[in-house]
Amino acid sequence: MDLSPPARIRRKPSLTPMIDVVFLLLVFFMLASRFGMDQVIAMPLASAGGTAETTAPKLVDVLPELTRLNGIDRPLAQVIAELRTLGAAPTDTIVLRSREETSIQRIVEVSEALRDAGFANLVLVK
Repeated sequence: MDLSPPARIRRKPSLTPMIDVVFLLLVFFMLASRFGMDQVIAMPLASAGGTAETTAPKLVDVLPELTRLNGIDRPLAQVIAELRTLGAAPTDTIVLRSREETSIQRIVEVSEALRDAGFANLVLVK
């Protein structure tokens, strides 16, 4: 006669809780990580108490398809050339004004082109 306890049936452990934890960790690290590099463009906004300019005005309107220099439609390369003929020094302030339908990318393109041309003082107005 056999008096030993009956053999216990071993159940396989459930993997569902472990898979849930792995997915929660995956979601956490995807939300907490940074996938791209942020780029900061130093561009001051115009204030109400600005200083008076002694040289010719330099207002560049940034539109979705074209640019204007002092109200006259010009391609961007011609705007840069005419800014030089206006006697704009690299320290002179150039005012950038955009319209509502203009994308941020277009404003960045124009400001980078002006900075590459040597104009460092750009001010963005509404």
